[in-house]
Amino acid sequence: MIIYIHGFGSSGEASKAKLLRAYCHENNISFIAPSLPTIPDLAINTLSELIESYQEPVYLMGSSLGGYYALYLSDKYDLKAVLINPAVNAPETLEQALGHGVNYYDNSAYEWNASHLEMLESYEIEEPNLENLFVLLQKGDEVLDYEEALDVLEGAKMIVEEGGNHSFEGLDRHISTIQRFFGVALKL
Repeated sequence: MIIYIHGFGSSGEASKAKLLRAYCHENNISFIAPSLPTIPDLAINTLSELIESYQEPVYLMGSSLGGYYALYLSDKYDLKAVLINPAVNAPETLEQALGHGVNYYDNSAYEWNASHLEMLESYEIEEPNLENLFVLLQKGDEVLDYEEALDVLEGAKMIVEEGGNHSFEGLDRHISTIQRFFGVALKL
């Protein structure tokens, strides 16, 4: 089972989720991309319940804030995770988002406040298990400084590309590499 974890203000209907959902459907790979609440504790609790409910091996993929969540859950459950332009310093990064926001999928409003930042702080991982991680970074990320992820996740399997953007252009080029990273359970 691959669980895709979307980024801040996004949903399980984002472009990466749709791409991965279509690929997994075509290749008979179990996949889910839940639309998560903006409140970090609720998002982590939802993802934890999903992970604990599956009888098959679970693999995580997370983008931006979803990468931060995937890093935490990978450590908590000893799971392999692919982190796409991850927000490795999410509490600091999302401090600039304090106030009211709008969801990219349906334009619904939400509030982002200091208590949410405190929740994020409780999910920081000091020493991640780098063997479980595959990191995809694009230097052209206009939202996050890719060098932060390079520093925090040094030693993990990593692809760093010139150009690109925060959405990670051309993810489809890496799907077979991701599949190999996840291993035997995904061989067709």
